[in-house]
Amino acid sequence: MAGPRITVVGASLAGLRTAEALRTALPQAQLTLIGDEPHAPYNRPPLSKDVMESFAGGDADETEAFGKLLLRSKLTPEDVSTRLGVAATGIEKAGVRLADGSLVRSDWVIAATGIRPRRLPLPGNEDIRHVLRGFDDARALAPMLQPGARLAVIGAGFIGCEIAATARKLGLHVTIVEPGPQPMMRALGPRVAAAMATLHRRHGVTLLTGRSVEAYQPGRVILDNGKEIEADVIVEALGSLPNTEWLTGSGADLSDGVLVDDTMRAIGAPNLLAVGDIARFANPLFDDVPRRVEHWCIPGFTAKRAAQTIAALEAGDTPEPGFSPLPSFWSDQYGMRVQAFGAPALAETQTVVEGDLSQIGEAPVIVEYARNGALTGVIGLGAPPALIAKHRARLMAALTPKETV
Repeated sequence: MAGPRITVVGASLAGLRTAEALRTALPQAQLTLIGDEPHAPYNRPPLSKDVMESFAGGDADETEAFGKLLLRSKLTPEDVSTRLGVAATGIEKAGVRLADGSLVRSDWVIAATGIRPRRLPLPGNEDIRHVLRGFDDARALAPMLQPGARLAVIGAGFIGCEIAATARKLGLHVTIVEPGPQPMMRALGPRVAAAMATLHRRHGVTLLTGRSVEAYQPGRVILDNGKEIEADVIVEALGSLPNTEWLTGSGADLSDGVLVDDTMRAIGAPNLLAVGDIARFANPLFDDVPRRVEHWCIPGFTAKRAAQTIAALEAGDTPEPGFSPLPSFWSDQYGMRVQAFGAPALAETQTVVEGDLSQIGEAPVIVEYARNGALTGVIGLGAPPALIAKHRARLMAALTPKETV
């Protein structure tokens, strides 16, 4: 007897992990994986680092470089029907409508369409303006990162700062323009962000904070204070937008990604689930506020949860209550790894418990984050695995006793 027809829209990390989890939980399911890129599912974090360096050097074999990014999977063509290079344009009662006009009939739809970069709504310099989200973006940007070139990075989040660090290693002159008071301020908090600003300046980056782009002129970036920055290449790294337009009319709350309950089912659209970057859910480790979490670990957690949910419902059971994954993220800049666990962005205070922020990049530093006196996260800066593990365990012990729903 044929199993349920399940369509996973989005063939990146979240989509692939969801298909794998579904195959395990529902061996008889008829799975379809849809992706708008022509590429097989691949890993994105190296794009701003290793891939950029290898392509910029001009000696990288494109097939070999992409092969290193491919996400490993035991899924076979018999396990899942894959359609790449075609986007979903809508969701209907019968299934998912694609850009080529075809309809993929579905009993369940799982949205794993992720995010896309924000762009500045300004004309000019189109030939040297770039974003970095996918492999094709990296392939277009990297050849422009030549020694001596002038790079303007608009936005000092993790992607912008990683690109800046890579570009400095390659010998470019780098200017970062950041509207906020410090780089990576939201994720790291003011003290650590200020230390990271010092690190970037120490490596030769011109960091302009509290400034925004007013206009583009040929080969120039015009700031809101009238300052002009000469640029041979521009990277806009101003955050992201969830890819949810294709879900318009589904009944789901799409105000910021897809609002889901703790089983990953969309509120208002019970046969729709969401995973990865676009899933907005509450995490009872911290509070009851639904949030999207754009961290590499979340696709795996939400994929497994979505598969468990559909398996339970297909069996006539109720999914087990409670979903409280521990978020984590990392960033590599100037040979130093920034590694975080929990939700540092929710904290009101930051306390250095190991090392000294004035020695960032030279000696290990551990910072604990707290809200209302309770730990919410921990960040290691250039810290060895054993030290990170010790403080991660301390954080987990502080979070675990909280009531889950």
